[in-house]
Amino acid sequence: MFHRLRVQISDDRPTKITWMLAAGLLVAFLCLPAATLPAAETSESDVVIYGGTSAAVTAAVQVKQMGKSVVIVCPDQHLGGLSSGGLGWTDTGKKEVIGGLARDFYHRIYLEYQKPEAWKWQSQSDYGNKGQGNKAIDGQNRTQWIFEPHVAEKVFEDYIAEYQIPVDRDQWLDRKAGVTKQGTRIESITMTSGNVYRGKVFLDTTYEGDLMAAAGVDFHVGRESNDTYGENWNGVQTGVLHHQHHFGNLPPISPYRTPGDPDSGVLPRISTDPPGEKGAGDHRVQAYCFRMCLTNHPENRVAFAKPDNYDPAQYELLARIYAAGWDATFRKFDPLPNMKTDTNNHGPMSTDNIGFNYDYPEASYQRRQEIIQEHRDYQQGWLYFITTDPRIPADVRDEMKTWGLAADEFTDNDHWPHQIYVREARRMKGEFVMTENELQKRQPTPKSVGMGSYSIDSHNVQRYIDADGHVQNEGDIGVSTYGPYQISYDSLVPKSTQCTNLLVPVCVSSSHTAFGSIRMEPVFMILGQSAATAAVMSIEKSIDVQAVDYDSLQQRLEKDGQVLSFEQSGALQNVLDPLKFLGTLLDNTVANLSGPWQNSHANQPHFLTGYVHDGNAGNGKCKAVFEKELESGTYEVQIAYPVNSNRATNVPIEIRHADGTSRTVVNQRKKPDVEGIFQSLGSYRFDANQPALVTIRNDGTDGYVVVDVVRFLPRR
Repeated sequence: MFHRLRVQISDDRPTKITWMLAAGLLVAFLCLPAATLPAAETSESDVVIYGGTSAAVTAAVQVKQMGKSVVIVCPDQHLGGLSSGGLGWTDTGKKEVIGGLARDFYHRIYLEYQKPEAWKWQSQSDYGNKGQGNKAIDGQNRTQWIFEPHVAEKVFEDYIAEYQIPVDRDQWLDRKAGVTKQGTRIESITMTSGNVYRGKVFLDTTYEGDLMAAAGVDFHVGRESNDTYGENWNGVQTGVLHHQHHFGNLPPISPYRTPGDPDSGVLPRISTDPPGEKGAGDHRVQAYCFRMCLTNHPENRVAFAKPDNYDPAQYELLARIYAAGWDATFRKFDPLPNMKTDTNNHGPMSTDNIGFNYDYPEASYQRRQEIIQEHRDYQQGWLYFITTDPRIPADVRDEMKTWGLAADEFTDNDHWPHQIYVREARRMKGEFVMTENELQKRQPTPKSVGMGSYSIDSHNVQRYIDADGHVQNEGDIGVSTYGPYQISYDSLVPKSTQCTNLLVPVCVSSSHTAFGSIRMEPVFMILGQSAATAAVMSIEKSIDVQAVDYDSLQQRLEKDGQVLSFEQSGALQNVLDPLKFLGTLLDNTVANLSGPWQNSHANQPHFLTGYVHDGNAGNGKCKAVFEKELESGTYEVQIAYPVNSNRATNVPIEIRHADGTSRTVVNQRKKPDVEGIFQSLGSYRFDANQPALVTIRNDGTDGYVVVDVVRFLPRR
């Protein structure tokens, strides 16, 4: 009896009471008659799912559809994870590859918004059809990919009620001694409450991978080196500046309390550690934040409050960023129905709390609660600072005051999201490791059980001081996958020597780079369903999950609407794939862009998702730098761009090679001279010890400057 009570109030379970109160409760409990003490319970199901994410729900539904018993046991009070926790502006990529229960979820979202009562603060006609799927693709099962948090949670709870799925909430795995195994098989899992759950197969659907780790399965935290899996975009990314989440568009900003004076000390939220060597592995994980649901509707708005421990000094760097001319505060206030937003990180010091989450993946429950609170304090302080501090431009302050938390969202948590955005934590090292090589189709993917298509997207992992004494963010990448890619069944299962009745559809076996794309919520739902299908098949055949027959699994998944392969349609024949051309091709998505470049795909042919242009500015503020380490030799350098009569005739380009720097000018109104796609810039000698650089600018140009692809073609 005493042991059970001790476990329930241990440091490894989050609690809002103080230790003094906990001690008092313990004394009170010990004075109670034995019959009144909470009794631990034992339950048994075919499949036990630990975690309450979107993957958990689709997995549970699939188990029930296949006629087996299932239970969801989770620390959460609210089901759906990020999908019901503020991330209503769905990151989808190619929607055609989202099938099965994942697509059904977005169909049910659509149906919810066909109800008149769903439109309380805005008319349906005013919002329009934003985020709705293509009629030609959906048919009768129309989809909607943009939604409010409470609507998503309702859909998840409707699944639970419809399929009569038992859910035990506020149950926390005893991570030290809560997994009982017989050989390589899990027999049961025990919670800190003492509750025991027995099953034939277990699924870990948490963002953190707690069950996987407690079961003795290998995992990785942080970034691998590029050498680990032969990748290009893993490890430290110094010099890689994507998404304008850095300081490249602004004048250099001093990290010191007295600008330019290192002896004055460093501003808060800037690391003094060296960033590491480019491409090297480290312990850092990409930044977390809360995806806030805000509104500017006066009747539903809760004003941003001053946090109890608010310290404006924490945001001195933000004040300097504004003083340097940053003006994109509201760029990622993405509109949801009913005059709300899914507000995401955007800019050099935004809602991402960079560098304050490194220990989260393996931290105790208590420590995780502290990290979550620190993120909440930071983000709420960020809002209050922008709203009230006189160093913020008046127009920004005034506009921010029109926004607030949505009063009808997260009503049991002071209108704050109940789920922090765990973009990355543990990643399993299973039977097969997904890498950027599979995502970019440089290597085949075995045993497809679902597809992803979102770009490889990692947020910054650190904010450091560069060699010139300026502040810089590092870790942000945005790299194309060159279209949809397959995800291997073997990336959902541990090594057979470690555990043979566990599947992991969220913390999948993947590199940091690959997980940057796989980590999207629709993909988690897809993989949850596929993992559940395999779980039932392993039970029916009395075999290990690693031994499930793939042909049978494939047939069942396709029968249930999962999309396991995808070919680009003829309508996209003028969208070019770099892998189908000889030489080394660098897309604009991997260029270091500075200046107000704009994305477009209006003209074809173009590569991948499109190109960038300078908006016909001609002011010298736009620069695109392509950098590549080549083997020593002579290469012809070419660029690709879709021709148009509004293009610049005098685009300046620099090529740095082994013999110096050459300059040329390209007329982008003229059709390129190589295959009608590439324009030659000449042949040059390059040295493996010095990266090749191609720089495209818009100094004094007389039309739109377009940047799509740079190509290095070996020549003898």
